[in-house]
Amino acid sequence: MSVTHSEKRRLTAPDPAVLAAVEAAVPGITRTRATDRLGMAHDASHYLLTPQAVLVPESAEQVAALMRTGLPLTFRSGGTSLSGQGVSEHLLVDTRRHFRSIEVLDGGDRVRVQPGAVLRQVNARLAAHGRKLGPDPASESACTIGGVVANNSSGMTCGTHANTYQTLESLVLVLPSGTVVDTAAPDADARLRALEPELARGLERLRDRVRGNPESVRRVTAQFSLKNTMGYGLNSFLDHDTPAQILAHLAIGSEGTLGFVAQAVLRTVPAHRLAATGLLVFPTLRRAMAAMPQLVTAGPAAVELLDAESLRVAQRDPRADDVLRTLTVRDHAALLVEWQESDPEPLAEHERTAERLFATLDLAAPARLSRDAGGRAALWHIRKGLYASVAGARPSGTTALLEDVAVPVPVLADLCDDLAGLFAKHRYERSVIFGHAKDGNLHFMLNERFDTDLERYADFTEDMVAAVLDRGGTLKAEHGTGRVMAPFVRRQYGDELFEVMREVKRLCDPAGTLNPGVVLTDDPHAHLRDLKNVVTVEPEVDRCVECGYCEPVCPSRDLTTTPRQRIVLRRELAAAQEAGDHALAKRLEEEYGYDAVDTCAVDGMCATACPVLINTGDLTKRLREERHGRAARAGWKSAAKHWNGVTRAMNLALDAAAATPAPLAEGASKAARAVAGQDAVPQWSRDLPRGGTPRRPAPAEDADAVFVPSCLNTLFAPAEGGPGAMAALLSLAERAGVRLRVPDGIGSLCCGTPWSSKGLADGYEVMRHRVRDALAAATDGGRIPVVSDAASCTEGFERLTAAASPAIRVLDAVAFTAEHLLPRLPAARRLPSLALHPTCSSTRLGLDAAITRVAETVAERVVVPDGWQCCAFAGDRGLLHPELTASATRAEAAAVAREDFAAHASVNRTCELGLTRATGKPYHHLLELLDRVTTP
Repeated sequence: MSVTHSEKRRLTAPDPAVLAAVEAAVPGITRTRATDRLGMAHDASHYLLTPQAVLVPESAEQVAALMRTGLPLTFRSGGTSLSGQGVSEHLLVDTRRHFRSIEVLDGGDRVRVQPGAVLRQVNARLAAHGRKLGPDPASESACTIGGVVANNSSGMTCGTHANTYQTLESLVLVLPSGTVVDTAAPDADARLRALEPELARGLERLRDRVRGNPESVRRVTAQFSLKNTMGYGLNSFLDHDTPAQILAHLAIGSEGTLGFVAQAVLRTVPAHRLAATGLLVFPTLRRAMAAMPQLVTAGPAAVELLDAESLRVAQRDPRADDVLRTLTVRDHAALLVEWQESDPEPLAEHERTAERLFATLDLAAPARLSRDAGGRAALWHIRKGLYASVAGARPSGTTALLEDVAVPVPVLADLCDDLAGLFAKHRYERSVIFGHAKDGNLHFMLNERFDTDLERYADFTEDMVAAVLDRGGTLKAEHGTGRVMAPFVRRQYGDELFEVMREVKRLCDPAGTLNPGVVLTDDPHAHLRDLKNVVTVEPEVDRCVECGYCEPVCPSRDLTTTPRQRIVLRRELAAAQEAGDHALAKRLEEEYGYDAVDTCAVDGMCATACPVLINTGDLTKRLREERHGRAARAGWKSAAKHWNGVTRAMNLALDAAAATPAPLAEGASKAARAVAGQDAVPQWSRDLPRGGTPRRPAPAEDADAVFVPSCLNTLFAPAEGGPGAMAALLSLAERAGVRLRVPDGIGSLCCGTPWSSKGLADGYEVMRHRVRDALAAATDGGRIPVVSDAASCTEGFERLTAAASPAIRVLDAVAFTAEHLLPRLPAARRLPSLALHPTCSSTRLGLDAAITRVAETVAERVVVPDGWQCCAFAGDRGLLHPELTASATRAEAAAVAREDFAAHASVNRTCELGLTRATGKPYHHLLELLDRVTTP
């Protein structure tokens, strides 16, 4: 087949007439900077289209006004879609930022959600009721309801019985005409007939047309007995009778081409609290498939396939168990199986049945089921992160493609053989096959260089389409038709049903303005256009697959950029430089400084969500280091050498500011920032405390631990009414009879974060050597542990002392308290309620269990508010860029305001400052509250 390689892209100016029309319809929602447009040109797919502008509406009414302009619009929320349906060369409408409402109904039996709500966050709200949403895609930590609805998401356990289509109760749909239809309304059909008479009549006409054609009924029934997201959901015409319900269900899986789903009400399913999971390893993939009928009969909730290449990737995962790590993989395949129940006895019966079944299978390694939460989580972590892990290890400069298909289960092994043969025929190496075996649903991954191997990809696609359709399958099971399979919809459904789909599109969107080029197309080569070529940039960037898993945990996502956007903008900058577009490169560099470098919290939460463990904060630190001049590096190195004096000077400065009339102090701070720069001088505000208490040594014979109080104790006074974390821990230890030693020279010791977060390597090395020497002596050569009273400092000391000799063990004060002090403390006089803010550092350190134990000792009811995330105060980042913390804490602050808590707590002083500023409530260190409730 002959294909044409596309020319290199250039960033063209948006059409002024288009921008004027948008501004007239909805003022103030248009974003047209190069960073805004190029940052949203990328999604998780292998397509790349740059929008003329990014629009950020705040309501369904504003979307309706946009619709009435008649301009082409593409809706985008989580950006995790894989088929090209979330990118556009026209106007891209960001529905993630302002459409996040979640309302639990009927005790959790139903939930009303907006398209920007992340699936995991919805399930977190439902968990208290023992419920969850039916769809459970692997991207659940990042995908949003908008994509779940638009793609008819399913997943690992829901099959076709609990996918989005089957669990939809009603939705609010904004049509291209601007008409808003709520299908839950008693008069929904009457309203639709009155406002959109041609649409209502047309849907009834198509319903009768499909039902009246036996071949159409047969074909639709067969296609939708499988997981199937090819084309429009024509099963709506068989399953529903009235125009409103037909329209609602056609909207499911329509990928934003028929209307905008502003809100949906979904029925939920039980969230079984118990599960038993195991990995069955077979000598070959065909033997694994041969075991499927017996396994399915045993009623597992999930059966996930991993082929040999998937197993090799899984072996490299840090969470892989000994059986997996020690396996010599040849032609092996594995099935990840899980049974779920809400009560112990039914699960035990499943386990007994499974054990008997396992004994009859031709396994290559011992198999057993486990209820252990850690082991189960590790297996699912490996499976859910498989695509991104494989793609992250791809050769630099290649693009990762993930395809998904489905066939009837009896021919699944045959299709696996077909695919393996096609990989060999077209010279695709290290291509993996995995997926939902119980549903006949396979995913497979290719690495491709579209600039040199486009013809190979085109030929492979043709062969793959033939193989799947010859076996009665569907070319898209879960990921949506998008652009990648739009040219093949007619081939899968035939002329008659394809024409029905075209009529559906014409009735809903007569002008074809919604997501042009997606789902239906007359261009046979549409899937070969606008493909993503990846340039080699740097290690942190090159591994990224642009999956977007990092975005929901990023505290700057609503202010400037996300980790994915920071990375793709580096790629765009490199591409501009390579193309000789120096004007664009300069513009990107200028915008990148604030959007990506200054407002990155370097909190590392992105690494906790990234399947390939990219910490974008490391990239930011390096970029900050490159910006520092010789004077700045020398100044901060000197500060490390004289840290005791520096912290005391800052202490006095805060005291002086507090004693000065607030307008004068704030004005002086703003003036200094105007001269020296916002990233150089902190912004003082009247909500900041006075200076704190200097740290002093406290020798102790036969000490149980070395206590290294944080510099934050010196810099900032405790919250109102509290003694501070330093005094609280010393008090608790004394009450428990535990001896703590505060080392000599404590005033000069620091965890190193002030230098590492700014990329100041020289100063960091000065502090690292001093801390290692001091702690080696204070711990008696590593005999006793080091305890830090701020979670971020605990993490900093861990990094600072890594590979130290002798080894130094660092514990956070909360973990130390939970293990060593709580059992020795008197009974607590518990508070009625507590709003708790875990920190990014405590999350990365794995302190959740210890924090929960201490918090539940402090209060009868402990609540981590909805909207919790890293507060982004990030050392001094909240002082340099207070707008960052304000953005990061907005949702959590709103949740805190809805309840009247007896106390508010965190485990880091700067986080306490950030949350106090956001909520107006005094936040204390958790140990201060524990000290209060256990004081006799």
